[in-house]
Amino acid sequence: MRSFLLALAMTATAITASAQPAAAPDDPFTWMEEIEGTRALDWARAENARSLPVLQTDPRYEGLHASALEIVNAKDRIPGVGFSGDGTLGNFWQDAEHVRGLWRRTSVDSFRQAEPAWETVLDFDALAKTEGQNWVYKGATCLAPDDRYCLVQLSDGGKDAVTLREFDTVTKAFVAGGFVSPDGKQNVSWLDKDTLLIARDWGPGTMTKSSYPFVLKAWKRGAPLEQATEVYRGTADDVSVSPVVLRDADGVVRAVIAARSPSFFETEYWLITDHGPVKLPFPMKSSLQGLVGGQLVFTLQEDWAGQGLKQGDLAAIDLAALKADPAAARATLILRPTAAQSVEDINISRNKLIVGLLENVTGQALVFTPGAEGWTQRRLDLPANVTIGVGSASERDDRVFFSVAGYLTPSTLWLADAASGKVEMIKSLPPKFDASTHVVEQFWAASKDGTRVPYFVVRPKDLKYDGTAPTLQYAYGGFQVSMKPGYSATVGKLWLERGGVYVVANIRGGGEFGPAWHEAALKANRQRAYDDFFAVSEDLIARKITSPRRLGIMGGSNGGLLMGVALTQRPELYNAVVIQVPLFDMLAYTHIGAGASWVGEYGDPAIPEERAWIAAYDPYSNLKAGRPYPQVFIETSTKDDRVHPAHARKAGARLEALGYGFLYYENIDGGHSAAANLNETAKRVALEFTYLSQRLMD
Repeated sequence: MRSFLLALAMTATAITASAQPAAAPDDPFTWMEEIEGTRALDWARAENARSLPVLQTDPRYEGLHASALEIVNAKDRIPGVGFSGDGTLGNFWQDAEHVRGLWRRTSVDSFRQAEPAWETVLDFDALAKTEGQNWVYKGATCLAPDDRYCLVQLSDGGKDAVTLREFDTVTKAFVAGGFVSPDGKQNVSWLDKDTLLIARDWGPGTMTKSSYPFVLKAWKRGAPLEQATEVYRGTADDVSVSPVVLRDADGVVRAVIAARSPSFFETEYWLITDHGPVKLPFPMKSSLQGLVGGQLVFTLQEDWAGQGLKQGDLAAIDLAALKADPAAARATLILRPTAAQSVEDINISRNKLIVGLLENVTGQALVFTPGAEGWTQRRLDLPANVTIGVGSASERDDRVFFSVAGYLTPSTLWLADAASGKVEMIKSLPPKFDASTHVVEQFWAASKDGTRVPYFVVRPKDLKYDGTAPTLQYAYGGFQVSMKPGYSATVGKLWLERGGVYVVANIRGGGEFGPAWHEAALKANRQRAYDDFFAVSEDLIARKITSPRRLGIMGGSNGGLLMGVALTQRPELYNAVVIQVPLFDMLAYTHIGAGASWVGEYGDPAIPEERAWIAAYDPYSNLKAGRPYPQVFIETSTKDDRVHPAHARKAGARLEALGYGFLYYENIDGGHSAAANLNETAKRVALEFTYLSQRLMD
């Protein structure tokens, strides 16, 4: 399992505030920022006790909940698999009997069968029961080339903070006397069997203001953690520091790099040498992707003028030349996307570079091969007009998995040989709802500044264009995350099959058209993302697909912030708002949870000019009395140590103080997903669609 690919976006984020703003002196709800404070938890439990009966006593709830449970626990789901270095396929699986999940494996030939022969590697339900812990599995980092030894990441209740424990996949047991790193936010990679490179909390002064580590050390087997040796140090004003170990397909280490992120969208790469760290010349907005044929592949989020490369380019540089003379090494262009395209997924097999490319928000898969004359390209013959996701790639050969799905097209799993171009479908999900009654269309809305914004509509074929269709509009619009067509069995069964319309808006701030689409809505231009969202809503209404009475919206995290802005800026457009694990108090966000890491996206409220941008859209301070707000449904998790539950709590408390009705659900476990297991997921989904039914279908 390739563990190299950087995942900074899953942990840390943007430039840290140079000075943390104090809480607003007139804010009566700062006590809700104590994540497990008695008063805050008492308030949350009281709101749960008030709100849940409103939804769970609705006669529709039990049916929706039963359908959601059946879907999430279904045994005929396509198992997600990854190639392991030993040639097997690894899988993490959850169902009704395995709520916390199983780590399993099987052979490729077995996986082709309708009922693969799975071997359990680690049972997390049994582990949690034996140890009396609320373990949630967060992944594993394994040592190439055979992936026998892995660092299993165990979270208490779903938090981003994890405990690392060394596990032997051959003996299927934790290694006696092996590596164990206590609970915390930490970034780790194997250097060799007896050495880890690890960034974590080493004591006072070693964590950033964003709550992530910035001191990287080498930790030898058998030595106490406190005896690890420092190899690189960032600063407290960074977001985080992570190790990157570049290996070839045989697992041989070719370079060791420290990735220092002064902001969410900026990274410095430092080559670790015997003489100390050496800064590599990559632009700050670039992302290393891995090695193929001795070439270090990277993507650019800004121009690299000295190399003749442009924002959005996919390129490579010879690693040996880079190490020998970083300033003189020359890069080679692999792919320059058009204005309608975006490099979405990247993976590397033994000899090939595999790229998932979006074009007008639909997918295709390309294979690139390095050679003496440059890079050659071929397109794989996979289905068109759908989303194509690049899955796991083998380091033993050039096999790679692809997922294929659409809004009405059940997911399929394909196995391709990137060398020969042969593709075959090996798994398909049985339909989970009746899609025959609906059709998918793509439209474009004109935003306030004239920009054309695409969106997808999944609607009944016999829709009456009279504005009466219950419609759910979803979007995210941040951090260069693309909203691609996908098959959601719960949306299909709990909404579409009951006559609903589902809309996904590809607003600016996302990555649907590359880095420029994202940067168009950064910081001072944040309002553009919101204007795009409103333009889609207005276009739906103008087409008489729906009306404000029947239009509801949903979004989570950064999308939860979008929901708060929609509530405060355009409440007349909507009759239902589902606000999931939101950012909400934006004038104080940098000192709540991991908020300081997102200044690169939103701006710094400690700087007067930037505070003015934020204040213009901040939902918390812009909640006012006497406005036509619909009743909203706010969801969060006590265990969310990324977007702190205080945002959701304070949103509810302020609405309550202003005299507005609202519904609230705080799951005690779950982390940023607000659900630690499949049963909790089914409950959350059923609550959401019961609320939407009450607001839009009654």
